[in-house]
Amino acid sequence: MDNFLALMEGFSVAMQPIYLLYALGGVLVGTAVGVLPGIGPAMTVALLMPITYSLDPTAAIIVFAGIYYGGMYGGSTT
Repeated sequence: MDNFLALMEGFSVAMQPIYLLYALGGVLVGTAVGVLPGIGPAMTVALLMPITYSLDPTAAIIVFAGIYYGGMYGGSTT
């Protein structure tokens, strides 16, 4: 039962509006870079890592996830 409560706490943190905006920004930037030929999702995350230096750790991980999935989507369009 403790695992379920921890999962629900994680969702409650991730669903805060500021973190959803960070995710949206990460997806948009990740898609814009992922559309370039030859750049996959992992390369996109590596290239955009300096964006997250000034963020708190939770926001940085959320931005990384958004960049990764945006890069996957951008790579599928090329």
